[in-house]
Amino acid sequence: MTSFDLLITGGTVVDGTGGPARRADVGIRGDRIVFLGEAAPSATAQDVLDCTGQVVTPGFIDLHSHADFTLRDTPTADACVRQGVTTVVTGNCGSSPFPVNPDGRHGTDTTLAQGASDGDGMPWEDFDGFARAVEKAEPCINLAGLVGHGALRAAAIGNELRPATAEETATMRRLLAKAAEQGVFGLSTGLIYAPGSFADTDEVVALANEARRAGLLYSTHMRDEGDHLIDAVTEAIETARRSGVRLQISHLKAMGPANHGKVREALAVIDSAVAEGLDVACDVYPYAASSTRLTSRLPDWAMDGGPDALLTRLEDAETRAAIAAELRAKTGRTFLPEGTVIAALPPGKYSDRVGSSLQDIASATGLDPAEAALDMLHAHEAQVWIINHAMAEADVEAVLRHPGSAVVSDGWELDTAGGGHPHPRHFGSFARVLAEYTRTRQLLTLPEAVRKMSALPAGRLGLADRGILAERRVADITVFDPATIADTARYEAPLSYAVGTRHVVVNGRCVLRDGAFTANRPGKVLRRTDSAPAAVSSVGAGQGGWGSRVGAVG
Repeated sequence: MTSFDLLITGGTVVDGTGGPARRADVGIRGDRIVFLGEAAPSATAQDVLDCTGQVVTPGFIDLHSHADFTLRDTPTADACVRQGVTTVVTGNCGSSPFPVNPDGRHGTDTTLAQGASDGDGMPWEDFDGFARAVEKAEPCINLAGLVGHGALRAAAIGNELRPATAEETATMRRLLAKAAEQGVFGLSTGLIYAPGSFADTDEVVALANEARRAGLLYSTHMRDEGDHLIDAVTEAIETARRSGVRLQISHLKAMGPANHGKVREALAVIDSAVAEGLDVACDVYPYAASSTRLTSRLPDWAMDGGPDALLTRLEDAETRAAIAAELRAKTGRTFLPEGTVIAALPPGKYSDRVGSSLQDIASATGLDPAEAALDMLHAHEAQVWIINHAMAEADVEAVLRHPGSAVVSDGWELDTAGGGHPHPRHFGSFARVLAEYTRTRQLLTLPEAVRKMSALPAGRLGLADRGILAERRVADITVFDPATIADTARYEAPLSYAVGTRHVVVNGRCVLRDGAFTANRPGKVLRRTDSAPAAVSSVGAGQGGWGSRVGAVG
């Protein structure tokens, strides 16, 4: 007689490979799937989940998250679990909470954090210390970390606008190699954000060489997503060509009406690189608005020295006027005051303007939008987060449809208690793809949508034991109602969880059962050194040239 710890019965399995759905039961012992098929009537289990009428899939893997700054404070990760996400990939956009310079001379970007667990700030220097802190919080979900170039640069150089010296580049490479030895899955850059934006291509290539040597993925928030989008894609691919690193282009999009439609050219450039033999893919969140720091709109020279230096510059009338002039020159292209909505900021002068557009704030204060933006930054410690309505829905669909794109959230808000006016992507990205783009618009088939959330991102990371429902794989499993799964967060009312997710299993244990959280918190920090190496490529099943690259996760 066969016996399981957990038996999932009656469901329709969509296994993550992109293959057709099929009726199957899933048997679990410990943290592994040990049976997939039609369970014998004599099979027994300590626990049974009847999933009749439900879809059973691998747990979703969010390849682009910033939850490293919030997971310790919200270890239940409600926003993720209620969408079926079982693993978040953090350290994106060049921003990670490690390494931390031990002498404290250079700060690490913590502006995403909403607080610090136990009041202890960031009491670590490296990935090992960070991982211990996360696991001490006993999260419901898994975390796979990237190390951020911005953090490496801050630790080695600080926030100075200048090229790295040979010695400083060697220091960054050494810190990257240490993070790789400790189990990070990749290197990320945020070349649109200071201090990452201060680096030239040669500096990035030097680090990409180190990442390739260690077998890491290179993920980049490119240098430009507007007027110079194609140049930025070309730079990213040239970095991959010169270093041999595997390249992930983060949240591919085109910002500003003048640039709408450019993603098709960007995708063509990516396809050409793949045909050349380079390993290049991208990801996308299913919304036509981004969310970022207001400081990302400013020229690099204004951020030289970091936020404190910016605040000093804003107190000098002549310097402030020069910054405003450069910002004003972008109006109507990549700076759209009417589409720039305040998402969050520290308490202060404009606290009551969260949820308002920059244009509305400018009109109410009698300032022009550029001056209003600078006044807000000065009044709120240069920590202002925005939602930027500057993308085209047709571009989102083009990237989402592409066989090499993964679905991501680019989120960090893990519950609705944080207040403010955050982007709805925190709470709805994965459910939105299943509801809006799969069930309603039929842009994707259900097997293809699930692949973009499971096997494809697992393959990009080299997570050989996750991302597919198969025997001997880790039992990270999501069960949802295909008729009711949906995002409920909206731009005007974003603090709302997704609905329709019935059960979520992480490392073999239920964290969500019948839509309610259990007491189980079995998440862990995953390490690349614990996972079998990826095969030749990692894009997964697809069409055309991408289809030949199957096998890395299967």
